[in-house]
Amino acid sequence: MNSAFKFCPQCATPLESIALLEDGGEKERLRCVACGYTHWNNPTPVLAAVVEYQGKVLLAQNAAWPGKMFALITGFMEAGETPQGGIAREIQEETSLTASALKLIGVYDFQRMNQVIIAYHAVADGEVRLSPELAEYKLYNYEDIICWPAGTGYAMGDWLRTQGIEPRFMSWDERAAQNLE
Repeated sequence: MNSAFKFCPQCATPLESIALLEDGGEKERLRCVACGYTHWNNPTPVLAAVVEYQGKVLLAQNAAWPGKMFALITGFMEAGETPQGGIAREIQEETSLTASALKLIGVYDFQRMNQVIIAYHAVADGEVRLSPELAEYKLYNYEDIICWPAGTGYAMGDWLRTQGIEPRFMSWDERAAQNLE
């Protein structure tokens, strides 16, 4: 069981791995033996967008990332918002662009980060002004995009196929060589 949780958020007692009988059978869960709190460790929903801007795809580099990897605009869904509303908000917060059209590309698991990615295609307008969260952006011709072989890379690949382009995926060796991990 891989979880960052080590202590109960209610009473601070160390959590213990305990087998619980659930509808689908026995599952290992972290549980507090003092107050009964269970850490379910369910995947977190993450929103992602293939942002179409000025006839190209806008990809951005997160300011905290090493290397020169450019990726989709992503963010966490907030309580009380729809996935569509959340990705429109993320696009606006991170780029100052307004999404004028949103279409679901698909839903993708990203188990390494315990996330479920809900990916959209967005047509965006306005003037790009990046948030401090992003270091820079680039506009790519569709056929020049190379997808990474996980999570949002699969979303990009699926979207490229809707444009009549067979996606190219980088290898894990190329990814490591670019210091993208």
